[in-house]
Amino acid sequence: MIPMTLADIAEAVGGRLVDVPDAHAQVTGGVEFDSRKIGPGGLFVALNGANSDGHEFAATAVGQGAVAVLAARPVGVPAIVVDPRPDLVVEGSGASEHDADGSGAAVLQALGALARASVTGLVAGHGLNVVGVTGSSGKTSTKDLIASVLAPLGPVVAPPGSFNNELGHPWTALRADADTRNLVLELSARGIGHIRTLAQIAPPRIGVVLNVGFAHLGEFGSQEAIAQAKGELVEALPAAADGGVAILNADAPLVSAMASRTTARVVLVGQSTKAGVRATGVRLDSQARASFTLEVADGGSAAVTLSVHGEHQIGNALSAAAVALECGADVAQIAAALSASAAVSGRRMDVRTRADAVTVINDSYNANPDSMRAAIRAMVTMARSEPEHGVPMPERGKRKTWAILGEMGELGPDAVVEHDALGRFAVRMDVEKIICVGSNRAMNALYQGAVMEGSWADEAALVPDVAAAVELLEDELEPGDIVLVKASQSVGLWRVADALLTPDNTDQPEAGA
Repeated sequence: MIPMTLADIAEAVGGRLVDVPDAHAQVTGGVEFDSRKIGPGGLFVALNGANSDGHEFAATAVGQGAVAVLAARPVGVPAIVVDPRPDLVVEGSGASEHDADGSGAAVLQALGALARASVTGLVAGHGLNVVGVTGSSGKTSTKDLIASVLAPLGPVVAPPGSFNNELGHPWTALRADADTRNLVLELSARGIGHIRTLAQIAPPRIGVVLNVGFAHLGEFGSQEAIAQAKGELVEALPAAADGGVAILNADAPLVSAMASRTTARVVLVGQSTKAGVRATGVRLDSQARASFTLEVADGGSAAVTLSVHGEHQIGNALSAAAVALECGADVAQIAAALSASAAVSGRRMDVRTRADAVTVINDSYNANPDSMRAAIRAMVTMARSEPEHGVPMPERGKRKTWAILGEMGELGPDAVVEHDALGRFAVRMDVEKIICVGSNRAMNALYQGAVMEGSWADEAALVPDVAAAVELLEDELEPGDIVLVKASQSVGLWRVADALLTPDNTDQPEAGA
């Protein structure tokens, strides 16, 4: 963040100084909500968590060098205190669930106000460029690609993993300082108005909308409502005359239609002929890595060979390319950066091969119907490649495929239908063994869908938990098999991948993993 005095911070967040001997003392270090990470010159943010109250660690934070604490009550050390807000609900942040008196909500709101003040100062005084990314799936992968292609242009700040809610968003924005040229943020939503609020915290100049799928369908109720929420990003952009740019997926009608909701200049990306940033000549290699020609409306073009896995990464890469073009990169620079970009955030199409040539695709960070289908397609493509370490290709011409699937959360009343459809889709894609992990209605539907779509009723198995899935795999996996592990984050299905990838039987990651 920009250096600010405690008096300036109090004014920005609407708080008051308590136990502060010097109102002109400056915060010059990081802003942290984990007291173990606070350093000299920092500001500690006292939040309520599931197991502790950050106010109890205020003295520790100051002892480690924090200049002050952002708090909802006096804490006996220098503090900027904001009044509790029991009327304020901050969904998706993790704080509201343990915040009966509204102190956590007040501190979160203050954190957002502080981030807004810092970003505004950096934009005005240092030319900071802010990029926002949203969509039902692919936000994190695209954010990572954007950060990669912008890195040659100067220092970039982007969130680790999917730190994209009311806590992670301002925390990331406060990582930007006077040296930062580009701030790349992803914006998530579980309801109407969430993205609008995040966009107010760090107002973007460039906004990217990837897709409108079925993630969080239970909260929104319909795809149209999801589109309404995602489009709040383009509504928040400045007008074209002020530099605003909306980058929209030309291949997704609900996204391209958002052009009517913004006064920013619109850039379409995709494989459609109407896209200004376009992929042509698309090919997938044996590891489901895409190659294509990047074509730009002004006539520039360059060859791109992605090292990340899955055909769905093409749209993500095109969005990143469009952002980089708007930030001053040329087509050759962008193609080189995209080709060199590796996966950064964990448990997202992380492809590793064991010493016995069993390949494990750990895509267990999250799941929705669209991302499930994309991951299954990628696995099926990869199954046509030769196994490693001298293991022969099976006579049938492809490696045995295993889909270890857990529940897709937040689908509401459509959960049973969507899980049934996923089971049927996996069988139609010729996945040879579908292991359904869990014992609720959704997983029963996935299992029954696979069984009903199959020919021999042995395409699927229903197991109660991770331990049972691991036991089944350890008994039946053969050298050269390929395994996809995917579910919503709350399922914790990465434990299956971890069990399969012990140090004793794990080889190096695939290129680009």
